[in-house]
Amino acid sequence: MIRPGRGTYGYERALTRAGLGPVAGVDEAGRGACAGPLVAGAVVLDPERPIKGLDDSKALSAARREELFDVIHARALGVAVAVVGPEECDRLGMHQANLQALRRAVWRLGSRPSFVLTDGFAVDGLGVPGLAMWKGDKVAACVSAASIVAKVTRDRMMVAMEARYPGYDFAVHKGYCTTLHQDALDRLGPCGIHRWCFDNVVRAARVASP
Repeated sequence: MIRPGRGTYGYERALTRAGLGPVAGVDEAGRGACAGPLVAGAVVLDPERPIKGLDDSKALSAARREELFDVIHARALGVAVAVVGPEECDRLGMHQANLQALRRAVWRLGSRPSFVLTDGFAVDGLGVPGLAMWKGDKVAACVSAASIVAKVTRDRMMVAMEARYPGYDFAVHKGYCTTLHQDALDRLGPCGIHRWCFDNVVRAARVASP
């Protein structure tokens, strides 16, 4: 039972009291992007070293995400990241690629969890019990932390892609399907990190062809 007023650590504390600790949270970044990798983060927080200000990564400023990223790495019992490249996203399809990324992130944790909280939908193949939580990245601290780790890691990768693929403004939109990105995609055609499982990428290839 979750005690009232326990905040975003309530689920982890309740599961630990039930003998199911340590608890890992796992979340992904980049599922809706049409370019770049899909990145999953998994985090086991230390209940003795709580972190203030954890939230859904999308609700935080870039500067605040960077600050919390460093704090998470300094205080968590375990942090892991898994990256699924655009080619594998195309081969598997986005849902299966998402599942694979989440599983791999959990498997790579140095501190093996006894229970896993996931955001939105259930993930099988984790080797331990789990619970899917609606808006998990806002209500469970470990899932919030995982979302921040995944988002910051992926954003840094996409900023680095700016120099490799100039003209697409990857440092600005991070590969998501914005008007700025689509204009560049229609003008230049797909590059090496675009996902061909997205219809707008296929259409842009036809538009850019001579």
